[in-house]
Amino acid sequence: MQVSIEITLAPLHDDYEASIKSFIRLLRASEFQVIENALSTQIFGEFSSLMPFLESAISECFSSLEAGMIHLKIVKSNRSNYVPFD
Repeated sequence: MQVSIEITLAPLHDDYEASIKSFIRLLRASEFQVIENALSTQIFGEFSSLMPFLESAISECFSSLEAGMIHLKIVKSNRSNYVPFD
């Protein structure tokens, strides 16, 4: 089953940019399609392989943070080709 996952990382400390950039680099290095914008990052792929990857990536990210939150929105279907209306 294909899914689209929107991820927003919110480190709860002053030097948040380095943590966010490190997490995005980890996502980019994966086998999955990744699209970034100013507010979140989207990742697309097969649910059964994407979720174990995200579990590992989030665990790695959280191990380097004193405190933080990750928000996930999961859509059943690959929406990577979505084009908004003009």
